[in-house]
Amino acid sequence: MSLDVDATYENGVLKLDHPLPLGDHQRVKVTVHDAAGRAKGAYGLIGWTGDPEVVRKLALDPEYSVQESP
Repeated sequence: MSLDVDATYENGVLKLDHPLPLGDHQRVKVTVHDAAGRAKGAYGLIGWTGDPEVVRKLALDPEYSVQESP
C-alpha cells in the first residue's frame, strides 16, 4: 500500500493532518519531501537557458493567464 499524506513538522515530530488507516505497531517506510511552491517544484522542467526575467514577464502577463469559462 502507498499513501500520500500531508503533515507539519513541529518540535521534532511530524504531525499528520489526518489519521492513517494503519494498525497499531504496523511498520512503515517514510520518505519526506518538502512541500515546495509550484515554481520551485517545477524548476528546470522546461530547460530554459535564457534570461529569467523574460520567463517572469511571460508568467505574469495577463494575456497568458488562465481564461475562465463563460
